[in-house]
Amino acid sequence: MYEFVDRPLARMDYGARFLVFSMRMWVSSLGRKQCPASAVAPGFAKWGMMAGLQAFHRAMLLLNRDGLEQLGFCSLKCNHVSEHEAILLTLACDLGEGRAAHARETLALIVAEDSVEDVLAGIAQTVAAMGTARIAPQRPALAPRDSDRG
Repeated sequence: MYEFVDRPLARMDYGARFLVFSMRMWVSSLGRKQCPASAVAPGFAKWGMMAGLQAFHRAMLLLNRDGLEQLGFCSLKCNHVSEHEAILLTLACDLGEGRAAHARETLALIVAEDSVEDVLAGIAQTVAAMGTARIAPQRPALAPRDSDRG
């Protein structure tokens, strides 16, 4: 998570930016009482990710409904990654790296037990579609923040 939290989006790869934008757009449209799947569909189509749309939508629905706490997402214009966005990016990277057990343990801390496997499957299917589209998110190099420098 620390590879992503409070980091500028501009320094992230296309996959990480796509995922963060999609999460934010999904949440934003839900707040406006619009269909979140329809709101994110153009981005999924643009990146050749339509195969992952349903899985992404389902994972987000379950996170919204069964989250153990309300997840916080930044506005669409924000240039930095929030804590919860960073957790979800880390889950995507874990799954892309074959670390499903680690991702499952993390999900168990943020979503009801009955939904862990379904959310995990949704994120895994989304990451698989991202891999096919050649935009699977990668962990950025952990560079020091300006505030970390003494």
